[in-house]
Amino acid sequence: MNKVILWLLTIFLFGAAGIVEAQQPGNVFKIGYLAAGGSAPPQAFLQGLRDLGYVEGKNIIFEYRAPREKSVRSTDLAAELVRLKVDLIVAEGAGAIRAAKKPAQQFPS
Repeated sequence: MNKVILWLLTIFLFGAAGIVEAQQPGNVFKIGYLAAGGSAPPQAFLQGLRDLGYVEGKNIIFEYRAPREKSVRSTDLAAELVRLKVDLIVAEGAGAIRAAKKPAQQFPS
């Protein structure tokens, strides 16, 4: 499942490369990363971003969120990312994916 998501995301990023090249220099994109557990993004994902010219802290910023306790729900973390107005949410794991797919207007303000 994670390999499929990573593959789809890679295709999306390569497809968006032409659009990104036309962007104004100096744009900093915020990526929300919603993990299934306490894990960081896979190295292949980060390397793919670097290959496309993205450098963390320079032209992208990550907002990492992961449930550290059972009382924290992925839906609450996804809502937090929406409130932070990230440009893109990357979700890892079935629960995180379901939470990220929830329409933004359904998240509490």
